[in-house]
Amino acid sequence: MTRLSTTLRGLVTALAAVLAVTAVPATAQARAEPRAPEDFVALRSVDPTIIEEMRYVTAHNFVGERVDGYRQPLCILTRPAAEALHRAQTRLLRQGYSLKVYDCYRPQRAVDHFVRWAEDLDDQRMKAEFYPEVDKTRLFADGYIAEKSGHSRGSTMDLTLVRLPAKPTRPYHPGQTLVPCFAPQDERFPDNSVDMGTGYDCFDTRSHTLDPRIQGAQHANRMLLKNTLEDVGLVNLPEEWWHFTYKPEPYPDTYFDFPVSAKSLAGRR
Repeated sequence: MTRLSTTLRGLVTALAAVLAVTAVPATAQARAEPRAPEDFVALRSVDPTIIEEMRYVTAHNFVGERVDGYRQPLCILTRPAAEALHRAQTRLLRQGYSLKVYDCYRPQRAVDHFVRWAEDLDDQRMKAEFYPEVDKTRLFADGYIAEKSGHSRGSTMDLTLVRLPAKPTRPYHPGQTLVPCFAPQDERFPDNSVDMGTGYDCFDTRSHTLDPRIQGAQHANRMLLKNTLEDVGLVNLPEEWWHFTYKPEPYPDTYFDFPVSAKSLAGRR
């Protein structure tokens, strides 16, 4: 072998070594997912008695499919928010009720999915149930869809009440006949929750917590949920009877994007 060949072989070997060193971290970085801060927890680790029916992991939501970022049916919250729900649940269990959460922490990529869906005016597959009287062109202007969500800060949750013992909820099958979310309870999609006057995620003014059309037992159910949660530090969004935020928020200005999965909790359960 000539001295030139030996030199060239050495250069090739050195170059390969450099590429190998730089390629591994780049690949690992490309595959890495963001993780939750240490003070985020799975709700079930704080209170396993709270019922979880995580709608955005399923197709039974206003989008009509699993939403981006929802890997597992898991409620993740900041610890203070989860502990507040535990205090509320302790009170409600003594009265024969349980909380049921529909959504908790929501990654920014899920919010982006909502925005893309709202901009696609041809996708009307879930209109008959979730926004039967709202033109889809109005979803942004009317405040039903936004580019940022308090859910992404980790201390907001959507929830309802279930009378115990809880009955099973029939699963949703895509393509089945849809009924308006404000129809009488025995007509709209079956839910084992108490009657709140509308279903969850109902894009309608009847969903306003104090809408005057909601009377009797429906109003009483909303007030039981609202008063119980407010007593433990949660604040209701007036436009949505199901929407509450723990105050003061640990992350009032941060919108997270880690996936909804056990892996995001870095080994915590």
